Amino acid sequence: MQEFEIVFYKTENGKNPVEDFLNELNDKMRAKMLLSIRIVREKGYQARIPYSEELEDGIFELRAKVGSDISRVLYFFVIGRKIILTNGFIKKSQKTPKSEIERAKKYRADYFRREEH
Repeated sequence: MQEFEIVFYKTENGKNPVEDFLNELNDKMRAKMLLSIRIVREKGYQARIPYSEELEDGIFELRAKVGSDISRVLYFFVIGRKIILTNGFIKKSQKTPKSEIERAKKYRADYFRREEH
C-alpha cells in the first residue's frame, strides 16, 4: 500500500508550528510523536486510537503519551494521499482545547488559500 505524504504546515511568514513544537519536546516524547506520525503516514485514514483520532470537521489529532505527559499534533487530509500537520501542544485537560482545534482550522483555510494560487 502506498504511504501518505506528510507535510508540515508553514505560516505565511515561514514559521513551522509543528517542527517548532517537536523541537521543544524531550527525547522520549519526540520519539513517541514521531512514531505516531510514521503510523499515520503508513495507515492514513485507517490510523486509530491510540495513535490518531478524528476531532471534528475533518481535523484529526496524533496522540503521544509518556508517563502522565500527553502531547498532540493536529492534522488534516488533502486529496492525493497527503497529510498536513498544523499545530502541536501539550495536553493539560481531558478535552482537546477548542482554541487548538480552531487554530488547526485557521491553518487549514490558510493552506488551501495559498495552495490554490
